[in-house]
Amino acid sequence: MENEVQNNKLRILCLHGFRTSGAILQKLVEKWTEPLLQKLDLVFMDGPYLARGKSALEGIFEPPFYEWFQSDEEYKEFYNFEECVAKVEEFMVTHGPFDGVLGFSQGAMLTATIPGMQREVVALMKVPKVNFVIIASGAKFGSPRFGIPKLASASFSTPITTPSLHLIGEMDIIKEEGIGLLESFVDPVVIHHPDGHTIPSLDDTSLEVFCDFIARSALTPSTSNEFVILASPFR
Repeated sequence: MENEVQNNKLRILCLHGFRTSGAILQKLVEKWTEPLLQKLDLVFMDGPYLARGKSALEGIFEPPFYEWFQSDEEYKEFYNFEECVAKVEEFMVTHGPFDGVLGFSQGAMLTATIPGMQREVVALMKVPKVNFVIIASGAKFGSPRFGIPKLASASFSTPITTPSLHLIGEMDIIKEEGIGLLESFVDPVVIHHPDGHTIPSLDDTSLEVFCDFIARSALTPSTSNEFVILASPFR
């Protein structure tokens, strides 16, 4: 019976923020209400690289801290992005299949590129296409503020039809980038909250929007057997 209940949950890969960890993101997500969390099977992955500098959360959470990829100081050139995506794909093969992906901050930028990379058949081809993405404090590669990795260069070339839920904070330092990202998705669902660059608590209205998105995502036909091609050219 326990396995049957678990199988009815949406399995979601969760990608943490810059110089944090899967365990930290899990702690932040735990502020959501139990009725919502009971609908989700959340799997938290650590970024593939140890933090190369000080984490903003040192002294608040215990290390180690991780990064998904690196960049120059202007955020125009990115390094180890292809290797990062390959690590994510490897994790998804081992621990999936996943219905969707949730990302926060740096993890949200990565998450936002996944549907486009799968559509363009350039990455994540050993795993099913994701049915939805949840983007918290996200931003768009290729915006005026950020460059774009070569592997993701066509991710936003056409509007993304994959259902998306965006959590945007009124006090977030990248609020405008998060709003700009909405233009790249068809019919994005948006939750505005009063907090800053964080995973927010959900008031009654936001919780209703979130639960409605999850309910509609659960009705999306599973792509667990749908693969783009058999092997990635980057392996």
